[in-house]
Amino acid sequence: MTFVKVEEHGGPEAYVQVENEELTPGEGQLLVELSVSGVNFLDVVQRRAALPTPFRAGVEGVGRVVAAGENVKDFDIGARVGWMAGGQGSFSQFALVQAEKAVPLPDDIDDETAVAALMQGITAHYLTTDTHPVSPGDIVVVHAAAGGLGQLLTQVAVLKGATVIGTTSSKEKAEIASKNGAAHVFGYEDFAEQTLKVTDNLGASVIYDGVGATTFDNDLNAVRTRGTIVVVGNASGPVPPVDVNTLNTSGSLFLTRPTVADHVRTAEELRGRTKEIFTWIRNGDLKVNIGARYPIAEVTDAFTALESRATTGKIILEH
Repeated sequence: MTFVKVEEHGGPEAYVQVENEELTPGEGQLLVELSVSGVNFLDVVQRRAALPTPFRAGVEGVGRVVAAGENVKDFDIGARVGWMAGGQGSFSQFALVQAEKAVPLPDDIDDETAVAALMQGITAHYLTTDTHPVSPGDIVVVHAAAGGLGQLLTQVAVLKGATVIGTTSSKEKAEIASKNGAAHVFGYEDFAEQTLKVTDNLGASVIYDGVGATTFDNDLNAVRTRGTIVVVGNASGPVPPVDVNTLNTSGSLFLTRPTVADHVRTAEELRGRTKEIFTWIRNGDLKVNIGARYPIAEVTDAFTALESRATTGKIILEH
């Protein structure tokens, strides 16, 4: 059996494929044979510094249960499951997954759709229901609107009755954002000015910012009084330290940096979110876009593409 390992922190070249002995599930664990894995910026954070090396790479996957440890009651052998946490080492033919972190997959949701809807779908769900409950009439700015998360965020915000302003870096990506429901699409350089223009200087109710360093200062100008800025990533680099007095002088703003782990703390919460996401997909209200597929042997190429911001939609690794 082969799996992908990070032996030293670094760029995409830090991923190496190695042989490993067979895995045996412990108490409360599932042994899953994977069909697809998801590529996420969380993997990038881990690879650069967040986890001590060496470690097994990959946090998200979909596959079938081939064995279960003691005290696992919810899953039969052969059951299809997905996860976006609790399965470290998901860039592999087999992975050990905590049963409480696994989601049973309905028959009408295929493996690729499921893996594209887990990490990014759950993130879009909690961002629009908990972090800032999006409601009809809201003006929502979604940065990187053509990315995997950006596309889902746009669709969910529109589903909830908001007007979405997307930002992208190219005409091609702008077209993707528009197809997903963005009423306006602007470039990163002038989005604040354009947002104020189309909102009669009112500004956005909420800004979801997955870009970070290059957009944050302009977020302060583009959001309305008592509006919310949600930092969800740092594709251009981390946001510099913020003087909290800036939030006062900019209009009594709310600023938050939520994480997905804090919004799926129990099996009930995890499965409740995925149930609603799968219902949206089933009803045609939410469409996932697979932007690129790579064989697991080309994991370095997959992350090079992700980190260059040259892709749109979800990137998956095929086994």
